[in-house]
Amino acid sequence: MNAVITKIPFAEPLWRYRAFIWSAATREMRLQSMNSVLGWLWPVLNAAALILLYMTLFVEVLKSRLPGSDDSMSYAIYLCVGIITWTYFSNTILRSLNIFGENAMLLKKAGFPKITLPIIVVVSQGVQFAIMLGVFAVLLIVTGRIPGWALLGMIPLLILQQAIAISLGMLLGTLNVFFRDVGQAIGIVLTFWFWLTPIVYPLSILPPAVASFVTNWNPMTRIITGYHDIALNNALPDPAAYVGHAVLAAVLFALAYFCFKRLYSAVQDYL
Repeated sequence: MNAVITKIPFAEPLWRYRAFIWSAATREMRLQSMNSVLGWLWPVLNAAALILLYMTLFVEVLKSRLPGSDDSMSYAIYLCVGIITWTYFSNTILRSLNIFGENAMLLKKAGFPKITLPIIVVVSQGVQFAIMLGVFAVLLIVTGRIPGWALLGMIPLLILQQAIAISLGMLLGTLNVFFRDVGQAIGIVLTFWFWLTPIVYPLSILPPAVASFVTNWNPMTRIITGYHDIALNNALPDPAAYVGHAVLAAVLFALAYFCFKRLYSAVQDYL
């Protein structure tokens, strides 16, 4: 097992420090629930409240429906799937912005594997994502709308999504050490990005030119659409449609790694 791991780039330090990664990833949630009576139950309640809020607002109050359907539950599933997965994506980027500054002392240790820091972000946000997904899964089971084996198709989509998120987060996090405006601006960018992604609305309601732009230039459009196809139609997305996403993730990671490697000494001095 160890022999195989050592041959995979970056895998050996991640495997060796796996206990540290898990400990650091869960520390944030423990701190959030410290001195509270309900403890770890709070993230579950927060997830349930968020899902209930969106379903009540858009489905019951605004009477939103998918085009050609009178089934309110279909739109509720459409909405929740998009919001839950987008939250994992956007929170990973936002959390990565300050990961280097918050771990300045660790970065200055010669033997510390720096690659573990972004993985800690992915895992910590993944725990919260799993809680939200679990709450949503209970809703699907209760309503009898749980997808079949196509649900496994979410795994490669999540890997692609989070590869893009953490690569972009590493790059922006490095730049944020020197230019604090990056951290302020990315929140605004993510807000616009959210509304340019078919999460609250279906892609079909947009004018053809706008829909084409959103599909071709927004990598999250096809990913979110893939989730929708799985949850609503029990249909696996076409792998060929995500080749560009894999290339984008690889390019972003290479750029983030090169940028951090090149500026590492300056990052240490600046921190």
